[in-house]
Amino acid sequence: MTYIEAIQDAIRRVHGCESRHIESVPVHEEFQGQTIWDGTVEVFELIGHPKAHVCYAWGHHAGKDDKQSRYVTVLKIPPVDSPAFAVRFSIASDLKK
Repeated sequence: MTYIEAIQDAIRRVHGCESRHIESVPVHEEFQGQTIWDGTVEVFELIGHPKAHVCYAWGHHAGKDDKQSRYVTVLKIPPVDSPAFAVRFSIASDLKK
């Protein structure tokens, strides 16, 4: 399974719909002069989702010794309106947990 297919599988499991990859967008986020996130956000068109037409998603290593993969999916629903905002939204959500 390719990286894009793995993300599409995560979208299917989390949001219950199919998707089509649209583009890859590099995102670099800084806070107080420090890089807090630097990576690529994949943009998907959602097929059949009742509230959103776009999903921003990416994967990263997680778990013990970074041997597991974790996929993050963020729907384009206000206030989320861009790949960069999706990253900021995800970071803020993780900090609240």
